[in-house]
Amino acid sequence: MKADTSEVTLLLVEDDDIDAASIERSFLKQRIGNSIIRAHDGVEAFELLKGGAVPYPFMVLLDLQMPRMNGLEFLDKLRADPELDDTLVFVLTTSKSDQDIVESYNKKVAGYFVKEEAGINFIDVVNMFESYWRVLHVPTEPRTL
Repeated sequence: MKADTSEVTLLLVEDDDIDAASIERSFLKQRIGNSIIRAHDGVEAFELLKGGAVPYPFMVLLDLQMPRMNGLEFLDKLRADPELDDTLVFVLTTSKSDQDIVESYNKKVAGYFVKEEAGINFIDVVNMFESYWRVLHVPTEPRTL
C-alpha cells in the first residue's frame, strides 16, 4: 500500500539558523505542508532518529559542514545502523569539493546540492522535493529486521 506522501517528514540537519529558516520559508512559500524537524548537527539528528522523534516515513536534508558530527560522519553512522541504513538522504551544503561529492554518493545519497548554486534557484530544489513526494511510493511501515 502506498503511504500518503504528504505525511513524509523532512529531517533538516542544518547548523546555520539563517539557512534553516530560509529552507523552512521556501517550503511554506510553495505551500508544501510536510512536517520539518530540525537537528543542529549529526549527533542530534541521529539521536532524534534512534529515539523515534522523527515519524516514519521520513527523508533527510543534510548539511555537511557542522560541529560535533559533520554530515559525512553522520552518513557513516546512519549507513552502519541496520534500522536506518536505507534512509533517503539529500545533501545541501556549501562544499563544492569533488572529494565531498564523491564520498557523499559513495555513502548512497540520493542527490547533492550546493547552497550557493541553489541560491536564487532554491525554489527549484523545493519544487523538486514536492514533485518527488508526489510520485514517491514509500512503505506504510518501516522495514523490520
